[in-house]
Parts: sequence; structure tokens; C-alpha cells
Amino acid sequence: MLAVFDQTVAKCPEGLRSPPTPGKAGPGGGGAGALMKGFTDANDAAVTVSLGSAGALAYSSANKNPLVPRMFGSVNDIFCLFKGHVENIGNLKQQYGLSKTANEVTILIEAYRTLRDRGPLPASQVVRDLSGRFTFILYDTLSKSTFVAADADGSIPFFWGVDSEDHLVFSDDTELLKAGCGNSFAPFPKGCFYTTSGGLQSFEHPLNELKAVPRVDSQGQMCGSNFKVDSEAKKDSGIPRVGSAADWSNHY
Repeated sequence: MLAVFDQTVAKCPEGLRSPPTPGKAGPGGGGAGALMKGFTDANDAAVTVSLGSAGALAYSSANKNPLVPRMFGSVNDIFCLFKGHVENIGNLKQQYGLSKTANEVTILIEAYRTLRDRGPLPASQVVRDLSGRFTFILYDTLSKSTFVAADADGSIPFFWGVDSEDHLVFSDDTELLKAGCGNSFAPFPKGCFYTTSGGLQSFEHPLNELKAVPRVDSQGQMCGSNFKVDSEAKKDSGIPRVGSAADWSNHY
């Protein structure tokens, strides 16, 4: 699976882009078009979806691993690419009021719609409620919003990077990322999710900041960054501590 997003809907985080290695070519030219062509050339019966100026998605059902299936679907202009398996799917169907035939893609789209339209839970809780091995890429064409995540163990190979046109790229194909993003790519951090509005966050430790740790390849060259939870850096909750003189009652 592959997603290429314009920087207007998915801004590259600091640290993911690496300076070009002297004497080596940088990210391949052609941007989104070249990445999509590379995917379709390498995957039989590939399906591509243009998102206009926001980017593009690509999916193929060929050579699927039955233990780690890939799925693709859309509901009301929301597209979802999914790889893996959710173990508590029965409980989630009941939680979101879905039929017995609903699969992981349907559940994720409904969970996102609930989050977008009613917002009873934070995004971190929505992802934390998923039990299993998974990674997913979701795009809402109406709000022009992305929602991407990987499970807490990082058990599904999944990568992200930035190409020559500053597109943020997500894929399970490391060779495609190397060709399209040069040394500006890295494994997507486990236990994390990315949204247009909030950027990269940890759903296991939602109150902590993430820090970029430069990644070095086998030749000793900089190659993107691994993002780790900073146990000492807490996010500002926006709510004054007990004893503050500020009047924040009107926030409720």
C-alpha cells in the first residue's frame, strides 16, 4: 500500500528529512507520479486513487499474506488502506453499532467519523482501543485530513518519508521509499499515529512529547530519524493547575 500526501494536508515533521549524502543521488525525481508508477509497475492489478492536489493512494491485492491481509475501502468520501488484523473486532462492531459483516476498514472509517463528527474520545483512545497487529492510512476528502497509525509493537513493516517535492509518503514497501525518498525515510514509529491537525503523536503516551533521534544506516550515513517518546517532556494540557488564579470555568 502507498499514500502520497501534499504538504498542505500532511506536513513533514522535523527530523524526517535528511541532508543528501555527498556523492549520492537524493530523492528520485518525479514526485508523486514517479512513486505511483513505481508501485503499479511492481504490483499486479494495482488500484490507484487520485486525491487531486492533496495527493494519491495506491493498493494491490496481489500476493497477499493470509496472516497479514491487506484491505482497501471507502465510505462517503473517506478512503482507508489497512494491513494486519484486529483481534477485538467483535467488540468494536458492537461499540460502533455496525453489522456482523463489517471488517477492519469499515470499523476504522466509522471510528474516524465518530471522532470527527461527535468527538466523545480523543484520537489516541480510538487507536488504543484497537487490539492486534495493524497499520492503516485513512484520508477524508471532505475535511482534507489524514489519519495514519501503527500498532504498539510495530509488528507490521511500515515506513514513511519525504520525496523531492516535499510530499509526505507512507508505504509498507521499503524499496519504494528508498527509491522515492532517498535517505529521507524511516520506519513509522510504533505505538504512534499521525493526523493533519496534530502531527505525530504517541497513543500509548499521549501526554508526552516525541523527539527525533537521527537514524544511521549500515554505511554510517544519516537516514531520517526514529521518533521516541520523551519521558521528561510533557505536553501543555491547557488547563491551569490547582490553585491558579485564572478563571477557566467557561471552558466547560
